[in-house]
Amino acid sequence: MSLVHILPAGDCALVVEFENKIAPEVNARVMQLCAAIKGSAIKGVVDFIPTFRSVLVSYDPLVISYNKLQKRLQKLSEIKSDAANNTARIFHIPVCYGGEFGEDIGDVAAHTGLSVDEVVAMHSEKPYLIYMLGFLPGFPYLGGLNEKLFTPRLPSPRTSIPAGSVGIGGEQTGIYPLASPGGWRLIGRTPLKPYDAKREEPILYAAGDYIKFDPVSETEYNKIEKAVQENTYTYTIEKRGT
Repeated sequence: MSLVHILPAGDCALVVEFENKIAPEVNARVMQLCAAIKGSAIKGVVDFIPTFRSVLVSYDPLVISYNKLQKRLQKLSEIKSDAANNTARIFHIPVCYGGEFGEDIGDVAAHTGLSVDEVVAMHSEKPYLIYMLGFLPGFPYLGGLNEKLFTPRLPSPRTSIPAGSVGIGGEQTGIYPLASPGGWRLIGRTPLKPYDAKREEPILYAAGDYIKFDPVSETEYNKIEKAVQENTYTYTIEKRGT
């Protein structure tokens, strides 16, 4: 097991760093530590945020000192646990690919030498691990994109991208949960709301979960969109490994 580096991040946070690479086994250690922190209920810990290869831990220095917390986290980081894997979920996300929903899918096909149908098939063939959330509330940075689909970002970002847009940026793929600027190549769109401030849990999924993209027709997209608006849509969520 590689060494863990724990460094201060301001006067009320620290960061636990694992290996300096994006890889499932490294992120698994991140999620194991998050599960251990949650299970330990350390007094003074205010919040913890996972990234690709580290965990940012915020704490109240009036309750627990930096040195004491550092020692606790060092011990927790050495514990191997399946708790994170046991709680991982697979969220099925319907996507209408191409057309007005994915205007860059032709560019992706041209760059990769694939047909549009092959791009759709490869992009939707397996679940993607959510390494971390960032950029926007509910924006999932996903791992495991087929290397045949790697496509550079746009030379100049768009000033506005519709909410629900699914894109490819370099070696990654993800969903824009809100309308925003962005430079990823748009290949489709989901009628679901990855982020909804009115929900009890505003963000649909969490780091450590998985997303499986399911291709749907424009007709199916419109039906799902209506059901989401009427709050009658039933989300398809599997427990990983079942």
